[in-house]
Amino acid sequence: MNDRKITVVGSGFAGLTALRTLRKISREVELTLVAPAAELHYLPGTIWLPSGKRRREDLVVPLKGFLQRERIVFQAAHATGLSADGRTLQTDAGDVRNDGLVIASGARFIRKLPGIEHAIIPCEGVAAGEAIRDRLAALDGGTLCFGFGSNPKEPIAMRGGPVFEFVFGIDTLLRKQGRREKFRLVFFSPSQKPGQRLGERAVGMILAQMRKRGIDTVLGEKPQRFEAGAVQLENSRIEADLILFMPGLTGQAWLDNTTLPRSPGGFVQGDAHCRVPNVAGTYVAGDGGSFPGPDWMPKQAHQADLHAEVAARNLLRELDGNPAREAFRSELVCIVDSLDRGMLVTRHEGGGRVLPPLRAMHWAKALFEKRYLRRYR
Repeated sequence: MNDRKITVVGSGFAGLTALRTLRKISREVELTLVAPAAELHYLPGTIWLPSGKRRREDLVVPLKGFLQRERIVFQAAHATGLSADGRTLQTDAGDVRNDGLVIASGARFIRKLPGIEHAIIPCEGVAAGEAIRDRLAALDGGTLCFGFGSNPKEPIAMRGGPVFEFVFGIDTLLRKQGRREKFRLVFFSPSQKPGQRLGERAVGMILAQMRKRGIDTVLGEKPQRFEAGAVQLENSRIEADLILFMPGLTGQAWLDNTTLPRSPGGFVQGDAHCRVPNVAGTYVAGDGGSFPGPDWMPKQAHQADLHAEVAARNLLRELDGNPAREAFRSELVCIVDSLDRGMLVTRHEGGGRVLPPLRAMHWAKALFEKRYLRRYR
């Protein structure tokens, strides 16, 4: 394993977990991280930006110390392409050679819906959470609209959970501020049962919470376009002072400059072992990959970590000349937070469970964040 070079693309959950796993197994392999900045942006925490429970400096974690501790070379660059054999990653700062590659560059949002520029995409980054905070603080009242979509070519490629958290969190915040009665909150979805990957019971509980909180719902209508002050659905028009919308996901644009196998939705194709078929020494982990599994398999941080651990171990086995046979497990673990309570939802191959909103789950989510980020601070 001496002098082997492994490159990891992306400094999100999958990329950093892959690096930690690789270094834990081998102290000799040369590791290189390619990412635009040596930072981890902890996007699950953006749900707490509007309330002031989190600030930018809480969620943007510099990685300099982590990279030095783990002896990881950092290349500040954007990936732009890949040689057919996978051994040369092309970037806007030059080529990076490797003996093994883990693609963990995440996904991007589909921005094709007309007027999408009039909506804030909550999970697009810390700046989006700050924009929601500032827009909400500037409003004296009005209608707030919340919704999410999917990738029509790969319906599993969506991220709806955070939208539920924003709608419940903002409802709680406005109540704490004593101005909830000045606002109408509306949740819209093309599905009659939004959030189905969470399971029937969870969907029922979420919709019941919306009714209890006086949050209006418009279900079963696809959004047609957004305007500066409105959401136009198939049959309904909703006047809106603030629109939060999470589009479906697809693969990163740089993948178009590669010969990597792609899924119908535009993601890098990965198998049950996180290998990219027919490209030796090349693995994919996290939101940027399309994997075999149940139709509820999530695009979320926990699943990305599970992919990355398996990808790292299998890659090292392959480089040692051994079969890469370890398969990842599909598992959904989600706490739908409402600023002071959280609803726990879990799913795995053998079943799952749902707990109603509990204060303990809100604190559990905050504790997990603290423990997760500690390893990188």
